[in-house]
Amino acid sequence: MNKKALTETDIRTKFITPHIAAAGWDVDTQVREEVSFTDGRIYVRGKMHTRGTQKRADYILYYKPNIPIAVIEAKDNNYSVGAGIQQALGYAATLDIPFVFSSNGDAFLFHDKTVKSGPIQKELPLHAFPSPEQLWQKYCAHKGIPDEIAPAVAQDYYTDGSPRSPRYYQQIAINRTVEAIVQGTNRILLVMATGTGKTYTAFQIIWRLWKSGQKKRILFLADRTALIDQTVRGDFRHFKDAMTVIKHRQIDTAYSIYLALYQGISDNNDTDAYKEFSPEFFDLVIVDECHRGSAREESKWREILEYFKGATHIGLTATPAETENVSSTEYFGDPLYTYSLKQGIDDGFLAPYKVVKVTLDIDTEGWRPPKGFKDKEGNLVEDRIYNRTDFDRNIIVEERRKLVAQKITEFLKGSGRFSKTIVFCVDIEHAEGMRAELANANADLVAANWKYVMQITGDNTVGKQHLDAFISPSELYPVIATTSKLMTTGIDAQTCRLIVLDSNIGSPTEFKQIIGRGTRINEDFDKHWFTIMDFRNVTALFADKKFDGDPVRIKEAKQDDDLSGTEDEDDEEEVIDDDTDDDTGEEIIFPEPEKPDVTIAKEDEGKSQSRRKVTVNGIEVTIIQERVQYMDAHGDLITESLRDYTRKSILRAYGSLDSFLTTWQQADKKNAVVEELEQQGVIFAALREEIGSAFDPFDLICHLAFEQKPLTRSERAAGVRKRNYFAKYGELARKVIERLLEKYEDSGFHDLEDPAVVTMSPIKQLGTAPEIIRAFGGRSAYDQAIHELTEQLYQAA
Repeated sequence: MNKKALTETDIRTKFITPHIAAAGWDVDTQVREEVSFTDGRIYVRGKMHTRGTQKRADYILYYKPNIPIAVIEAKDNNYSVGAGIQQALGYAATLDIPFVFSSNGDAFLFHDKTVKSGPIQKELPLHAFPSPEQLWQKYCAHKGIPDEIAPAVAQDYYTDGSPRSPRYYQQIAINRTVEAIVQGTNRILLVMATGTGKTYTAFQIIWRLWKSGQKKRILFLADRTALIDQTVRGDFRHFKDAMTVIKHRQIDTAYSIYLALYQGISDNNDTDAYKEFSPEFFDLVIVDECHRGSAREESKWREILEYFKGATHIGLTATPAETENVSSTEYFGDPLYTYSLKQGIDDGFLAPYKVVKVTLDIDTEGWRPPKGFKDKEGNLVEDRIYNRTDFDRNIIVEERRKLVAQKITEFLKGSGRFSKTIVFCVDIEHAEGMRAELANANADLVAANWKYVMQITGDNTVGKQHLDAFISPSELYPVIATTSKLMTTGIDAQTCRLIVLDSNIGSPTEFKQIIGRGTRINEDFDKHWFTIMDFRNVTALFADKKFDGDPVRIKEAKQDDDLSGTEDEDDEEEVIDDDTDDDTGEEIIFPEPEKPDVTIAKEDEGKSQSRRKVTVNGIEVTIIQERVQYMDAHGDLITESLRDYTRKSILRAYGSLDSFLTTWQQADKKNAVVEELEQQGVIFAALREEIGSAFDPFDLICHLAFEQKPLTRSERAAGVRKRNYFAKYGELARKVIERLLEKYEDSGFHDLEDPAVVTMSPIKQLGTAPEIIRAFGGRSAYDQAIHELTEQLYQAA
């Protein structure tokens, strides 16, 4: 057998897989080939998007399902044994896998990441590939897992037989957590971006610890009714009769899994319901959204955790709280695993965003009332300069609200008027006012259905009743929701396409929670990306180093039992977030503020002062700047035209015109070159929309990246006809060539490369497929003619 003539697939089939199986690996349950472990980043330009390349490993080997321990990169025999090792090491770093192999079918190169001294890499004969038990023993020794607890570490995941399996980052979080707890770690923090499946991760952790007998009674704590409801209806339903939800402070100790709102098991007196359990009752407590109450030492959350201090505590959050007075890491420790928003977007599991930043003149320049200027009630307006932080908090400028509503409406008219939209406002009054302005700006659709735009805030019973309909992908109404704090977190808005920021948000934690309302992808409803419309320069927080990734502790260690300082902005938000009744778990209406003309309480040096919102009108408000920003490959926001972005993307792939032309001419299928560029973020559909649909991708590339004069497809076809190159063929073949040229002029080269083109109009009118192929002298001659036609089309290049 000539190995050099074999493809990579042949090498895997004939040499690699048989020797893996001979080493004792079950190819049905322990060996997976061509494993795509990311979805491919989504690139957005204009209204178009494309998917990037998925990361794909040739082999991943599992000791048990979802417990990966080895990765193998295969190459054909024209490469060396170790040619794939660096690629495999990159995959292993992402997948948290310790054993790495490369092979060309002659041998294996084994890179052992558990080695602390001596050779870390060695070549193995094909017959010497290690067995599952050999690698598992090395794995356990490296992790410090003794034999007596190894079965708990290898405990099965829950499966119901469906194709669903954890994503790679969920596997890492679950496996690391189970390993840490089995080895005695009692405080764990998992940081996972909104929309990446924290609850599913928690379910699998609980399931494996519970089934292995490591943990027998588990308490899952949350602070929102919606969070508990989603959890019970979701993955936790598999616990069936072993699970209960604590309601009305009724305690029953007959269950294994308990879900509770912390407000539902505690109050401000001696009747805290959680104290009906003994302190040793629970051996595992999981805190959802732990950046809120549990991060603050004086909170009721912390009292509950301290009461069950003998249990293992796991904190789940997308946004760890780290301020001078509040620290998630001080209590739970540094994150055991972090899966960031940037990584989720880069992997293609989360939706990317573009930012439309709108700058209003009075926001930037401020507004000072003329002398003697009166508000709508006839009172003199205080003479000072009002700016962005004042508007809608201290003073209402009616024209500003009207302009914001008009701009939102204008955007929706251009992108889809039934795109689910959340408008984040300064407070409840502002949310009510914006609902009215948006209703006026969309009077036609509101007349058709009054629920087109709704206020959904803590004090609005009707609005809250329609919250589930808003977040349901299958429900058309409501379309636009105006809110303040209620929808910042715990809302699974899968089809939200527009997030409007008209609130002065200074907290990276709150900002990140808000952005999380749009990051979910829903393929069924064509939701792949979303837009942030920013009226208050809030998106400047994207540049804050604290916005994404691992948290950095700011809070200093306590010197005594008392905390110094005052609560910061995050603490104040948490009080508002705790919008659930202590007894029933139903949401409380908070007087913050109570009515549209409400008095706002403001803390000033410990004294409570009152100040009324002032309403003014007759003021000219204009937009002085509007720009669109996109995420670059590093996750940074950039302001860049489609042409500039495309040129940079092409030049990254091809450094010169000669390099591109050589690749194009050598490609058997020109569409493969186009697809490769699309996977790197070039969106040809958007280019055709901006530059013109008459141009071939070839000409768009040469024109934008290398400043060559573009030719239309009709011009290229005319050049072929003029050269009369195909006069050598018979009459039927020449007619087929002419019809193919017409098809190229109409839709491009894609159909030319499709073998089935002879069965398509207008070619099929000339005869049957066999007749057309025979006219060229057979299949190989026909293929050669198509190749020559492609060469002639691009000969001018």
